Amino acid sequence: MRLLLVEDDPHIAELLQEGLGEEGYDCDVASSAVQGQELARMFPYALLILDVMLPEGQDAGYQLGQQLRASGVQIPILYLTARSRVEDRVQGLDVGGDDYLGKPFALSELRARVRALIRRSRGTARNELSLPGGWLLDLASRSVVRRGTRSDLSRREFALLELFALHPGRVFTRSDIIERLWAGESGVEPKVIDVYVSIVRRKTSEDLIDTVRGVGYRLGGLLEPEARTP
Repeated sequence: MRLLLVEDDPHIAELLQEGLGEEGYDCDVASSAVQGQELARMFPYALLILDVMLPEGQDAGYQLGQQLRASGVQIPILYLTARSRVEDRVQGLDVGGDDYLGKPFALSELRARVRALIRRSRGTARNELSLPGGWLLDLASRSVVRRGTRSDLSRREFALLELFALHPGRVFTRSDIIERLWAGESGVEPKVIDVYVSIVRRKTSEDLIDTVRGVGYRLGGLLEPEARTP
């Protein structure tokens, strides 16, 4: 799952990127509102974490959030700021923010708020997603479980299965998957997707991901048996 962090302090940005990475999140970093706006409109991030005070001004983060909302970007926004007055929190929520965390803060609290915002955006209060065939995708441990048997997934394997689980019925081309899971990275070959799909099937079951001939892949259990291809 890919997040966008807009933070101009390189030390803080590095610490947060590493801390969120330990939770399994791929976190892109922008150091200005201009760069953040470009990335937010370019890639389908699951969450935006915006510092309020950026090089463009003391309220640049608020302004960026407001601009993104006005342009139709509806992904959750979590504001970070050293300003802790009630008026500041109200302003952040009024301009389109979904949550507000004052500096300094504990990394554990940031992680918890990120999980909560992502769950809320999916319309669920649980850390699990149901999959066909009795499988459960455990968002906290980044694994799949069925009948008490747990199968651990790598970061990208989990992200692939999560993508399908969050969009049941949608067919993703290999290019779609590369754009979402390898956003900003160059040189990723389409055949890499086939390898990851094969690994996830081996760790779960062959029919958990369907191949749609000539198009791409989708969550399994949604097609008639004769419509599936190996």
